[in-house]
Amino acid sequence: HRQAEIMMQRTARFLFCCSLLTGCLVGSALQAADQEPEKSDQTTIVTFGDSTTATRGPLVVYSMILEKELPAAGVPVKVVNSGIGGHTTHQAVGRFKKDVLQHDPDLVVIQYGINDSAVDVWRDPPATQSRVSVEQYDANLRKMIKQLKEKQVAVILMTPNSLRWIPRMKKLYGKPPYDPEDVQGFNVLLKSYAAAVRKIAKEEHVPLVDVYAAFENYDKQANQAADDLLLDGMHPNTEGQRMVADLLLPQIKAALAKQGQ
Repeated sequence: HRQAEIMMQRTARFLFCCSLLTGCLVGSALQAADQEPEKSDQTTIVTFGDSTTATRGPLVVYSMILEKELPAAGVPVKVVNSGIGGHTTHQAVGRFKKDVLQHDPDLVVIQYGINDSAVDVWRDPPATQSRVSVEQYDANLRKMIKQLKEKQVAVILMTPNSLRWIPRMKKLYGKPPYDPEDVQGFNVLLKSYAAAVRKIAKEEHVPLVDVYAAFENYDKQANQAADDLLLDGMHPNTEGQRMVADLLLPQIKAALAKQGQ
């Protein structure tokens, strides 16, 4: 009987220790859960483009507006700005995996075209062709869209914004095929790249934000000019970035709602 009593006491002590250990482990886990931020339904958006997308000194660019205003509208998001100044779609394809796919995005906004369409007539000898042909531009955009679709990532295409002459740009680009005497003379090639984006969006069945058309429509209104939307004839200023964000916001909400169905 004495031996049985000792065994029962040992068993009781063992069970008591186990319960204490379990309690400690559960308590630690609960404490850790309290300390860790709750995983939300946060959406990752990547804005992918050239210098009209990239951060620019103190300027509040459209990606910053999205990151502030979408959560305020009940759409929790993290926005990754992957814009790099001077880049074309050729470079975009090269860095697509690192700067877009590695962020595991839910939605990607793509805007290129200004650098692709540029004919560097300021070079010696002057360039005679665009940095990236409109045909290759088309192929590059479709290649990125295909990769996103394969991963079931939503995509929104944006046309490049239209341009306006300023003295410095006239000095650099004021030669054929550009026409420095025409208010639209800096857009002679860019408009065909914007048209290519519209065609791709239609054929690939992806949402389009037509920034080019929005800037031109703004220019047609009384007491308004596209110059008022640009910092330097090329890059959107505060008002221009605001316009781009306002065009994007409903498209993003619609795309994410469709994705969540």
